[in-house]
Amino acid sequence: MKINVRPEEEKDYRRVEEITRAAFGYPDRIKRGQIGCPYEHWMVHELRRRDGIMALSLVAELEDGTIVGHIICSKAVVKKENRVLPVLNFGPLSVLPEYQRRGVGGALIQAMIERAKQLDYGAILFFGRPEYYPRFGFKEADVYGIADAEGDNYPSFMAMELKDGYLKEVYGGKYFESDIYDDERNRETVRAFDREFTNG
Repeated sequence: MKINVRPEEEKDYRRVEEITRAAFGYPDRIKRGQIGCPYEHWMVHELRRRDGIMALSLVAELEDGTIVGHIICSKAVVKKENRVLPVLNFGPLSVLPEYQRRGVGGALIQAMIERAKQLDYGAILFFGRPEYYPRFGFKEADVYGIADAEGDNYPSFMAMELKDGYLKEVYGGKYFESDIYDDERNRETVRAFDREFTNG
């Protein structure tokens, strides 16, 4: 299967939100009572308006132009005392269920990493599946001496330097991402947005 990765365009916006919603199991998970707040498709929508980096919002499409996946990066920082170092966060990464495990997600991640290097970003930090992302070069953030905003470390908190030594000056620092990722804070806004996809 040939996959083309390109920048997201405005004409793609709604389709990308639909793909993201499907990729994370809505609406089936809601019907089964497994989740109360659809979230990731709103996150993509909101990141375009604030904190998202549109040059790193990429879609994966088939040869016929059908979009089957999407990835987006956003602004984040690592803070240590009076030092604030800009870094990238990425996510959500979304692939239509019927195209998962077929190389789409990997193509998006690799394209995002290469594009981020071209744009001169220094590092990527994010929360994700520790059994999947190390194959792309991600390591536990603790390797770089960085904790989450609460001061904790765990395998799903990962990092990658795009420039050698970039994170060295904030060793012992804490990572802060956009408040868009705070599902409790945004719960009612998200539910209202999701009703646009369910006709009430």
